Amino acid sequence: MTYEATDEWFSWREATERALYGPGGFYRRPEGPAGHFRTSVHASPLYAGAVARLLAQTAESLPDASAVALVDIGAGRGELLTGVLSALPDGRLPDGRAVRAYAVERAERPAGLDPRIEWSDRPPAGVSGLLFANEWLDNVPVDVAEADASGVARYVLVRADGEERLGPPVSGADARWLERWWPLAGPGARAEIGRPRDEAWAGAVATLDAGLAVAVDYAHRAGARPPFGTLTGFRSGREVPPVPDGSCDITAHVALDACAAPGAELIPQREALHRLGISGSRPPLALASSDPVAYVRALATAGEAAELTAVGGLGDFTWLLQPARMA
Repeated sequence: MTYEATDEWFSWREATERALYGPGGFYRRPEGPAGHFRTSVHASPLYAGAVARLLAQTAESLPDASAVALVDIGAGRGELLTGVLSALPDGRLPDGRAVRAYAVERAERPAGLDPRIEWSDRPPAGVSGLLFANEWLDNVPVDVAEADASGVARYVLVRADGEERLGPPVSGADARWLERWWPLAGPGARAEIGRPRDEAWAGAVATLDAGLAVAVDYAHRAGARPPFGTLTGFRSGREVPPVPDGSCDITAHVALDACAAPGAELIPQREALHRLGISGSRPPLALASSDPVAYVRALATAGEAAELTAVGGLGDFTWLLQPARMA
C-alpha cells in the first residue's frame, strides 16, 4: 500500500519509520529488498564466504564454547546467513564448533528459510561471536536539518507526497550531535541527524558478550560531509525522489565515524575483502591452455570479486569493525 497525500506534516524520522516499517511499508513487501536493489550479498556468494572466514577468525579469539553466534542485523530475507551456512561444511567452523545463526529483521520470516536460522525483530542478548549489519544503519530513520536564511538549524518537515517545509529549530541532543558531528555551513545547508543510528549501533553492540561487531554501509566522515545531505529513494533498481508514501526505499549515507567507539576501525570494503582473501586478479593465461574449464571458472570468480571491490561501486562501502570484549 501507499499512504495517501494529506496536509499532515511529519518529521523525516517519523515519516520514514511509517513508510518503511508501518503496515504495508516498503520493507514489509513480500519481494524484500532484493526486489529493488542489489547489495554485496546479492552480487556474489564470495561475500558470504568472506563473512564465513571473518566468523572463523573471530571465533579464534573467543572462549571455548559449543557454539559461536552469527547475528545478521537487517537480514532482508536471510540471504547472507543462508550463504554463510552453505560455505561452512555441516554449518561448523574449521575448529568444529557449531554456528548459531540469528536473523534480525522487522519483516516476517520468509517461507522456506533454513530452519537452522533463528528469526527475531531484535538481536539476541548475551551471545559471543560475530554481529554483522550490512546496509542496516542507512535505513535507521533519521531527522533532517536545514539552515534557514538566518543560519538557524531547523528540522525539515515532510508530507506523504514528499513536499517539504522548515519546522522548529533543532534543539537538545540533536543540536549537540549536529554541533559535534555535522555543523551546517550556512543558509540552505542540510544534514541528516545521525544520533538514532549511533544509539541503534551502540545497543546492538551491547548485546554481544564477546566478539566482533561489523557495520557495512555507504558512509562519510567529518570534514567531508556532503553539504546538502544524502537523503534519497530507490525503487526497482533506480534512484528516485525520497517520497515517504511506502512506494520506495528511503535511505541516507551514514556518519559511521560518529557511531564508532574507541578502538574501532574504519576501512573501505575493498581493503576489508582483500584481508579476507577476495581479489579481483585475473587467473594466469597459462591456465586457459592447461585447464580451460578451471580458467573460465576462475575468470568468473575474478569478475565477481572485482565487482565487490570496485572503486566507484561496492568497494567504496565503509566497514566499521568494533571489537566487543574480545582478546
